Amino acid sequence: MKNYQLFINGEWRESVSGETAAVISPSSEVVVGTVQKGTEADALAALKAAEAAQKLWRMVPARKRADIMRNFAVQIRTNKSRLAELLVQEQGKLLRVAEIEVEATASFIEYACDWARQIEGDILPSDNPDEQIWIQKVPRGVVVAITAWNFPLALAGRKIGPALVAGNAIVVKPTAETPLATLELGDLANKAGIPAGVLNIVTGPGRVMGNALVKSPITKMVTMTGSTPAGQSIFRAASENLAHVQLELGGKAPFIVFADANLDAAVDAAVHSRFDNCGQVCTCNERMYLHESIYDEFMDKFLGKVRRLKVGDPMLASTDIGPKVNRSELEHMEYLVAKSLEEGARIATGGKRMTGAGFDKGFWFEPTVLVDVTQDMTIIHEEAFGPILPVVKFSSFDEVIGYANDCEFGLAAMVCTSDMKTIMRCNTELEFGEIYINRGHGEQHQGFHNGYKMSGSGGEDGKYGFEQYLEKKTFYVNFA
Repeated sequence: MKNYQLFINGEWRESVSGETAAVISPSSEVVVGTVQKGTEADALAALKAAEAAQKLWRMVPARKRADIMRNFAVQIRTNKSRLAELLVQEQGKLLRVAEIEVEATASFIEYACDWARQIEGDILPSDNPDEQIWIQKVPRGVVVAITAWNFPLALAGRKIGPALVAGNAIVVKPTAETPLATLELGDLANKAGIPAGVLNIVTGPGRVMGNALVKSPITKMVTMTGSTPAGQSIFRAASENLAHVQLELGGKAPFIVFADANLDAAVDAAVHSRFDNCGQVCTCNERMYLHESIYDEFMDKFLGKVRRLKVGDPMLASTDIGPKVNRSELEHMEYLVAKSLEEGARIATGGKRMTGAGFDKGFWFEPTVLVDVTQDMTIIHEEAFGPILPVVKFSSFDEVIGYANDCEFGLAAMVCTSDMKTIMRCNTELEFGEIYINRGHGEQHQGFHNGYKMSGSGGEDGKYGFEQYLEKKTFYVNFA
């Protein structure tokens, strides 16, 4: 067990409060580390360090910034085993998934580095003689990044990479549940040669540390991944100083299987997209719609695979599903099942927390499938973010599109069909920022991870995500 301090201005320091918080393993409920309970004073220290460092960092040529950040990615990969084991300890994800997350963290940063030579502006003709209009893209200044507990390291890399390559400085605040692997980035940043103050990592209660970071006039941009209620609070707090806000929030992705789909491929995609990372993915298959003509065949294959999923020790290669991240999340699973049964649903498999040998400690829940579900039930509209899947029959295209769009969220949707007309109609009529056709969820760096409705604003990844970290400055150059 390691006792972590705050990483501010390239150094480790204790919080002004002198208090610490324990990080609990969701597999064993033992303490795997402690972190500082940062205060408003600590937040201000981190922001001031970032503000001072950014004035110099923005003057470093973008290609040189990228070279330093590539060194950072090398350091992350070099420490892959240590970081992956920390992710397993604090989050409960499978070791093989944790290793993929470490790789994704490095590749997010490397992808951002590729944009160093593509920070392009414009030269426009003026209405006046002997004059040109120059539009230049410049860094915003100090960025505050707030990350979620499901993929804490990858989300940090996703934000750190473009923020720093674009010339900003950043203060990262990981969640209380999973801060350890992210804090390890402090030492790796120093080894990579990132100047002191350019990257800062702090911990503390959201209502204290998070609020102070977001509301400060030093902060010019806030990028946050997390729940919709938390995002709404951040949006309100950041509005006081009109900081640019980028939010990736909740999801309730529909998984739609039409009658002409490749059923075997669709079954595999549906299992992966619901139970990957114990269902704790914002783009997960949260509600599955099956055409009535293929319902029985699909469910026979699907339930067979779900019942073979193995819940257990995330360090073992034979394990398919680890624990939920904490007790309140586990209790939320129980609530959703109970509420569904009360409203008329039926359990096809699973439905309760795991008990018996190996499950006396930790937060384990069975892979669960609910049938006889109707569109008006709570489980169709409330984000589960866990290994519970409601299944609904549909009979027509218009019916299922109506069902899919009947949702306050609009992050992702998945569609399985062999008909191009159906694909194009889905593209036009589904109200979601990401639509996956004939495959499970999983975005790529060059895409754009963007939610509609209550799923957020701003978006991440690709050229559109990189540009979030830049603002435009216009020059009217008269040379008469």
